[in-house]
This record gives sequence, C-alpha cells and structure tokens, in this order.
Amino acid sequence: MSEFLRLKKSNCKNCYKCIRHCPVKSIRFSGNQAHIVPEECILCGQCFVVCPQDAKEIISELEKVKVLIGSGAPVIASIAPSFVANYDGCGIAALDKALKKLGFAGAEETAIGATIVKKEYDRMLKEDHRDILISSCCHSVNLLIQKYFPGSMQYLADIMSPMQAHCRDIKQRNPEAKTVFIGPCLAKKDEADHYRGIVDAVLIFEELTNWLAEENVTIEKEKDSTEKSKARLFPTTGGILKSMNCDAAGYTYMAIDGAENCIAALKDIESGNLQNCFIEMSACVGSCVGGPVMEKYNRRTVHNYAAVTSYAGKQDFETKPVTKAEIKKQFEYIDKKQVLPDEAEIQSILRKMGKMKPSQELNCGSCGYNTCREKAVAIFQGKADLTMCLPFLKERAESFSDNIINNTPNAIIVTNENLEVQQINRAALKIMNLRSESDVLGEQIIRILEPKDFMEVRNTGVSVRDKRVYLAEYKKYVEQTILYDRDFRILICLMRDVTAEETERTKKETISRHTAEIADNVVDKQMRIVQEIASLLGETAAETKIALTKLKESIADE
Repeated sequence: MSEFLRLKKSNCKNCYKCIRHCPVKSIRFSGNQAHIVPEECILCGQCFVVCPQDAKEIISELEKVKVLIGSGAPVIASIAPSFVANYDGCGIAALDKALKKLGFAGAEETAIGATIVKKEYDRMLKEDHRDILISSCCHSVNLLIQKYFPGSMQYLADIMSPMQAHCRDIKQRNPEAKTVFIGPCLAKKDEADHYRGIVDAVLIFEELTNWLAEENVTIEKEKDSTEKSKARLFPTTGGILKSMNCDAAGYTYMAIDGAENCIAALKDIESGNLQNCFIEMSACVGSCVGGPVMEKYNRRTVHNYAAVTSYAGKQDFETKPVTKAEIKKQFEYIDKKQVLPDEAEIQSILRKMGKMKPSQELNCGSCGYNTCREKAVAIFQGKADLTMCLPFLKERAESFSDNIINNTPNAIIVTNENLEVQQINRAALKIMNLRSESDVLGEQIIRILEPKDFMEVRNTGVSVRDKRVYLAEYKKYVEQTILYDRDFRILICLMRDVTAEETERTKKETISRHTAEIADNVVDKQMRIVQEIASLLGETAAETKIALTKLKESIADE
C-alpha cells in the first residue's frame, strides 16, 4: 500500500486520540510519536479528523494533476455527488465551468458510474442468487474485509466502485482522456493507485478549493436540475438502496454506516447469523457526506443530507448497458503480517503493566485499546509501550510521590484555596499528634494550625519561607514555608521540626547567661577586694608617712 496519510512528527503530542478513534488500531507508537501502519490501515481517515494537533497530513496529488493537464491530453474530472454538500449552492454545470478555467476538459458526475453499479447490484441479486451481497463502493470497507475479515470476501460485490465505473466509461467514450476523481474520500487515492489504468489521479475537495483560490476562480452559485439523476443519492446513508429497485424476492436490504457498525455486521456474517440479505456498507457515519475530508471537517449531517437529496432526481441517468465482465473487480486477501503472542506472553506483558490478576485489568480505554489484553498484544507487536497505560503511570507516579512524601522527615500539608486540608504526610501527623490523615482531610486548616500565614499567602501570592513558629498546642518549634501554586490553586506548607534545635539553643543561651552572671559576680567581688586592699594600703601609707615625718623632724631637732 502506498503512503497517502502520514504523520508530521513535530506536531504529535502523544495524546493517543488517534488510536482511540482508529477502528482497527493501525497506529504504532515509538519514541512518543504516532506512526501509521500502512499494511493494517483501512484509510478511513478518522485519525486525520480527530487529531487535535493537526499532525496527520494527506499526500497531495495536485502537482500530478497539473502535469496531466500540461501534457495536452484531455483531462476530465469525475465529481463525487457529495460536492453539492461541500460547495453550497452550486450544481455540476457551475463546477464544470470553474474546472475548465483550471485547464480541465470538463467535469462529470460520478453518479453516472453509480447508476451503472446499482444496476449491476440489482442484477446480481436476481440472477446470481447470492446469499449475502455487500456493496463494494466504499474502499475503506473493502480494505476492512480484505485485511480483517477474509472469510467475508466471498460476499463482497466483485464489481467496480462508482468512481472506477465512471472513469472507465469516460475513457471508453474518449480513449485519449485522463481521469481525475474529486471527492471527500482519502481511501480513493489508494483505490486509484492499486487498480491502475482507470483513475489517473485523485483530489480531495480541500485540494480543489485551494487550487481555485490560487487561480482566483470562483464557483458560481447556480444549480442545474434534471430528473434523471437518482444515483446522486449514493453518498448518503441508505442512498444506494434508495437508488436500487430492491425487488429481488426473499432478500432483506439494510444500510450500515460507521466502521464499528460494519465490523459488528461482519462478525455476525462470519458467525453465520445473517442470510439472504444485501448490505450497503460505508465506513463513515452518514456515508460519504460524512467523509473524513469533507472540506473544513464539514460534518453537517442534516444539511449535507438535505443538500444531496434535494439535488437528486427521481429517475436514473441514461447509461449504456455493460456486461459483468466489463466492470468486474478482483479482490484479494491482504496479509497484515501480524504476529500474535501466546497466552504466556500476554500474561507476562500484563504483569509488567501491573495487572497481576483479571480484577486489575480495568479496560479503561485511556491508552486507545478496548481492553488491557488488546494493549498487551499491541506491546508484543511493537505498536505500543507500557507507558501508554494511564492507571499504570498514575499508580507508579503515586507510589513514587508517596514514597518521597511519607518518608521525608519534613512535614507536608496541602490545602485548597478554601484552606481545606487535601493531603498530609506522616511527619505532619507526628508533629500534630494525629492518628491518621482521615482525622483531618477535608477539614479547615484552623483545626490544626494558625491560618493567618495561609490566608496571607493565598491573598497576596507572596510565599512565606523558613519562618520559625512555636506551635504552643503541640509544644513544638518549626521552620515553616508556605507556597501558593496558582496553576493548581493549592497551598503547600512545609515544616521542619526544630524543637530539638530550639531546646539546645535555649539551653546554650541559659548556660551562657549563667556563665556571664558568674563572671560578673567574680569581677564584682574582685573589684571589692581590690578596693578594700587599696583602702588598707592607703591608710598604711598615710600612717607610715606621718611616722617618717616625725622621725625626720626629731632627727633635725638634734
């Protein structure tokens, strides 16, 4: 299969939305990037539609069409009947005028080919007496059967699609012509590429719109009408049945749209639960008017249905009779090359995902797979990895954070903006003499702590850091930090118990104070002694002086 849908790697955000919406899970994840698996893909385009990052892109064939026009050969466009839903207010004549300005030789309705196909469906039911007949107009349905339900290939109508039947008719009428199909279907690019020589190129509506804008060509708002256009109903759910006669005796006619519904119907067929029926199948909900590349995701179900039905006539297009051999189409089984694990290998992978028993298999679908076992198979096939399991990641993250929070010596308390306790760890419980976190979870912080600092941080957004606080009720000293997380609208309080440090500091201060007092007393006492000594020395010195003076005088008198 050629690559018509690819990934713009830089845009993929690993959200798994594409795999959740892929009906056949044909997407592989590697290096946090999504990769389409071509051999498994049915080109339904759902990943393109739902991707929130616009990471999927459709390969354009616009340059190829321009080359065809430049070759000089007449290039005739086959326009899917859903065009009236995509281009409001215009008919095939207006589109023909616009396309001729781009260099096309003309434009015709694919509904002409649809008329050929629906007539063959009626004939096959009446003459071939098929037990079950499945319409083969939708290439995505054909791929689904060829790849995933080979047992139902015998029931697939082995004739061309309307696109092929019309382009074949164009080339029969004009052997030199080149044909370009324009419509809302990505899968038609693959169909044209696989069955070569019938359709030379395929454009989606968006490619045509961009081209018209580049050339400043406007589609006129005028609708032509003709009663001979019943097959214009084909792109709506049940539109094929409404175009057919549906008069084969003993048959039940039903229309099924949406890939999931088609898969369910095919399972019923292979289980033998359906007989004698014609089934119109379309991979898109709403059929082709709900196609993945209706321009600008144009999924206006009611509007699109009304636009198509109001443009359709009551009679068939006039077409030349064709033989079955002329529009016969061969379908072959397409091997997906998938290797399936055995039960032991599945169980081994489930255990790595933390699924030790069936009750732990939540089957939540967050990874995109319907069940944990499907996910395990995808891991075995290299399409998925363990980290895609949200419960697994959540449990691992919670275990990691719980180990940190509950084993840190620092107290941690988390509150919401209403100052209601949301989380509290073991260290905090110990500081506040609480038995378990359930005693305080959901309660106001005022129940265990003074709320003033919390309120100030919440109101100002300014954090409090390493503030030493005495918790009188608990007789504890703590260094308290309060942070406000604006993104998650929570307050986080971190407390370090510094009671021992504070006690030691107080003890040292007391000792220092006592030492200083003793020193002061010693100094005072010494000063008193010095003063007493000084006083005694002064008296003795005076007495000595008097005695010596008298001695001197007596000596002098002699």
